[in-house]
Parts: sequence; C-alpha cells; structure tokens
Amino acid sequence: AQSAGFNNITIDLIYGTPLLTDAQWKKNLHTAFDLNVQHLSCYALTVEPRTALASFIEKGNQPQVDDSKQATHFGMLMDLAEKNGFEQYEISNFARNGQYSRHNSSYWLGEKYLGIGPSAHSFNGESRQWNSRNNHEYIKITGEGKVPAVKETLTRENRFNEYVMTSLRTMWGCDPEKIKNEFGKERAETFLKQAMQFANEGLMVSQNEKFVLTKKGKYFADRIASEFFVL
Repeated sequence: AQSAGFNNITIDLIYGTPLLTDAQWKKNLHTAFDLNVQHLSCYALTVEPRTALASFIEKGNQPQVDDSKQATHFGMLMDLAEKNGFEQYEISNFARNGQYSRHNSSYWLGEKYLGIGPSAHSFNGESRQWNSRNNHEYIKITGEGKVPAVKETLTRENRFNEYVMTSLRTMWGCDPEKIKNEFGKERAETFLKQAMQFANEGLMVSQNEKFVLTKKGKYFADRIASEFFVL
C-alpha cells in the first residue's frame, strides 16, 4: 500500500488471546512500529456468545481468556506505543503526528453523522437510526421514497451516560461545564463529587478543567464510567 502511494495507514491488532505470549505481543507491536504506519487500533480479545471461539472454550478445546494477561498486554501496549511516538488519544487508539481517526473520533466526540446504505447508522444528537441490512428490502423501500430504518430517540439519561462513557475514553476528557450546560447544575455537581473521589484514588486527573483517566485509570475505564451513569 505504501509503495502504491498511500501514506495514511492504520493497523488493527488484538491482544490477550489465549495462545499469545508476552514476547509474541511485543514482536507484533514492533512489527507494526517498523512498518511506519500512522495509526494503530488495539483491542483486547472479547469472546462473543454463539461464536466458534466461544464454543471451543466451552468444550475445553481452547483456554479461557486470562484477564491478568490482557492487563499485562495493555500495559505493554501503552508503554511501547509511547516510546515509539504514538499518542494514546483513545483507550484503544494510537496515532502519530496527530493523525487521529476522523471517522471514529466523530463517535467519541458526539458529532452528528449520516449513514447511507444497508446497515448504515446515523446520529443527529437527539436520536440514532440504523438502516435495514437486507439489500432487497433496502432497495425496495428506498424505491418507494422511504427510509428503511429503525429509529431510537435517546432520553436525557441516555445522552448523559453516552457522553460520560465516550469522553472518558479519550485524551480530551469529560467536561463538567458541558455537563452543566446540557444536563443541569445538579448533574454537574454530582459528577464533580464522584470525579474527585476517583482523582483521590489516582484513577482520574483534572487537566484544562476537564477530567481524564490516568494511566492507572485506563485499566478500569468501563467500571469508572459506569459509576457515573444515571439509570
């Protein structure tokens, strides 16, 4: 791809798989670094139900996912990526020279987007919708001048939870002032109180009046975000 003239390339890697050793993971990372790509997306293996891997594990043909191994690999990823000029701008995403994913960043920053075609998703700030994944149905309904989509209107609580969840995953962090303006003073005060507790535990820090996860906090990103959720 580089020989053909492409100079903005990303690689996806999976870590924490049952048979992946620490040495192999380190080698995988250095292989990616040596290719001189601008972006990496790295994800811990998640075993989805009703998949071949889930069946293999259930039958004992594959070992279970080891949480401690995944944590070790995540730590290696953060350390080695930083040493090789990558900025961790989102929990699973790393970029050189500020070449962040424009596509995914729109999700994390809550921007509006329009999806066109079968299975495509759209978001307008208040609701999201997803088009039919059936090609025949999509063509038939669009031919009738209609949009073959299912729509979900987000509640105020949904929007708050999603903002906290996505913003805390990024280096840009969660903004108490934004929470105050969009969700009310009381919600912002509750957020600040909880955020300070996490800060005292070394899991969060205030930067430029926004709260971001520390390196230690990134190991517990999902749990921390869930503590702020409004049910």
